[in-house]
Amino acid sequence: MANTFKWNKLYQYPASVRSLIEDQRHYAIGSTKLPSVTTILSATQSEEKKASLAKWKAKVGDVQAEAIRNDAALRGTSMHSQVEHYLNGGGLLDLTNEGQEASSMAKTIIEQGLKDLQEIWASEATLYYDGLYAGATDMVGIYMGRDSIIDLKQTNKPKKIEWVKDYLLQLAAYAMAHDSMHNTQIEQGVILMCSKDNFFQRFIVNGKEFKELKWEWLSRVDQFYSLKK
Repeated sequence: MANTFKWNKLYQYPASVRSLIEDQRHYAIGSTKLPSVTTILSATQSEEKKASLAKWKAKVGDVQAEAIRNDAALRGTSMHSQVEHYLNGGGLLDLTNEGQEASSMAKTIIEQGLKDLQEIWASEATLYYDGLYAGATDMVGIYMGRDSIIDLKQTNKPKKIEWVKDYLLQLAAYAMAHDSMHNTQIEQGVILMCSKDNFFQRFIVNGKEFKELKWEWLSRVDQFYSLKK
């Protein structure tokens, strides 16, 4: 499939090294180690969400829960890698079971999700908000005419938008970091999601909803540092 987007490397993004500090993912940006966006979200999740995860784990059992998480992680990593190779003009052959499943998912993302990508500035871009947090977004560029943060997600089954709140907060976090680093005005967040059965979903946030997500994200950051104290 011929791509419909163009590369425009407008900005420089820092190199980073991921590390664990007290079992929490951090990014080394220069000499500073900042907690990842996912670390902050995990540490500040609601009691309701904790209870829901505990209930699911109790239902399927510890061993099965770990196996499901590991399979999803392998499949997600392969899907991301295959889409990234496509963005950079190449291909990736992964003959593992997870890789072959992910190949079909990546094809779905490319055909149904990337057709509205007009310009890409970076893939797997490290972003940070000085002194507070860091992370890596799958893509940043112009999507459906708006400057956007774009993340790819795999799922075991289709999701309702209320189930992907943390993913939306990730978009808000990355947008704020990008704006801080490069004096941009990222106005939209996009999630391109595919289930292992190749069901495609797209979630887009902008306008007032995106601003509210940014405020909620800042509240979670404040909560995280309060907990550390």
